[in-house]
Amino acid sequence: MAFERITVDPARMRGLPCIRDTRMTVSAVLGQLAAGRSVEQVLQDYSYLKREDVLAALEYAAAAAQERELPLVPSG
Repeated sequence: MAFERITVDPARMRGLPCIRDTRMTVSAVLGQLAAGRSVEQVLQDYSYLKREDVLAALEYAAAAAQERELPLVPSG
């Protein structure tokens, strides 16, 4: 699966996935959303981002979560 809006460059942000060759990491966008910020609030705070960038970060995270087993606390 290709992610046109997500780039990885070993010389930028230690090779973390970033939004469109910027220094804004996918994890920074996800952290904002996880903290309860809305997509609109993230876009207001980071005027160089587009709605498609935020959605691409979510799509990238969903794909990454499918690729690895993550340790979770058992329910119940």
